[in-house]
Amino acid sequence: MVPGCAIPVRTRLSVCRLSFGFFLGLLATQPMAAAEDGFVDSSGRRVAVPPRVERVFPAGPPASVVVYMLAPDKLLGWTRAISPPERSFLPERYADLPELGRLTGRGNTVNLEAVVGARPDIVLDVGSTAPTFVSLADRVQEQTRVPTVLIDGHLADSAKTFRSVGTLLGVSEQGERLARYAEETLAEVRRRMESVPADRRLTVYMARGPRGLQTGIRGSINVEALDVAGVRNVAAEALGNGGIVNVSMEQVLAWQPNAIVTIDRGFYDSVWTDPLWQGVKAVRERRVYLSPGLPFTWIGSPPSANRLLGLRWLGKVLYPDLFPEDLREETRRFYALFYHREPDDRQIDELLAGSRPPG
Repeated sequence: MVPGCAIPVRTRLSVCRLSFGFFLGLLATQPMAAAEDGFVDSSGRRVAVPPRVERVFPAGPPASVVVYMLAPDKLLGWTRAISPPERSFLPERYADLPELGRLTGRGNTVNLEAVVGARPDIVLDVGSTAPTFVSLADRVQEQTRVPTVLIDGHLADSAKTFRSVGTLLGVSEQGERLARYAEETLAEVRRRMESVPADRRLTVYMARGPRGLQTGIRGSINVEALDVAGVRNVAAEALGNGGIVNVSMEQVLAWQPNAIVTIDRGFYDSVWTDPLWQGVKAVRERRVYLSPGLPFTWIGSPPSANRLLGLRWLGKVLYPDLFPEDLREETRRFYALFYHREPDDRQIDELLAGSRPPG
């Protein structure tokens, strides 16, 4: 039996399809070059990384975004190919990077043969450091002989994420620049929201899916932007802890959120005329907002540092008096710094079109 085949379905890797002899042959070509003291990742694991890291295999979408922001020339590829609408927001040479698949999260699609064949210096996962992901990182490293590093990717800890990965990749100056932006954004959003009494903060429903009846509750990284922005997640208040859940129209009608935010264009386009949603206060008052989504959504997916700009966007659409700044200029600044390409006026118009109700 190939080592690792008895892996639970949730985190099973396609390595089980490899022949044992072939797998050993791949390992023989992949010695683990070690830095003298190793790198301590967010889970406390000491990983023997090479002295210079030049080729990074991202384990999931959040890692690919963070590596791209910090050191795009070190990124081996994307977990999924960049789509035509996304391409115009990235320099062509990076938009052309290949699709690698994903090692972690829902629907992992890459096998360990592909990881070894890409000849990475490290595998990097950015996100949760829960035991499941620590175990997965250990397993990938053991079976590929590629150093595998796990970094905390929570939005509130973005500055620490940038500094840690910047050090790991040998780009500490860029890591510090991005960390300072994260600290500035988080502190400013918190400071302004503190002026709003907790019992007067808007209740917000995060609508996911084409019908808008999927959402995230407390503990879900997919709605973390709402928590960090300091607004009240009406579904979390009603349903407590968990992750992504399906809800009924009756529940949304009972909650009567002050505002709805969504990352789904289909739902946003249809909600204005869907008779089921006309009884929701936020729809009647035309307070439904579509998060900008190119090249990555500003408040949801992937759950990575792309959401920093989303915090400012949430403040602008929900509390315009508290956030009077020109979001267009902030968008230019963020995209130039984080995505290495400044959008033009037409692109910014496209990005912000969902910040105002149609008509």
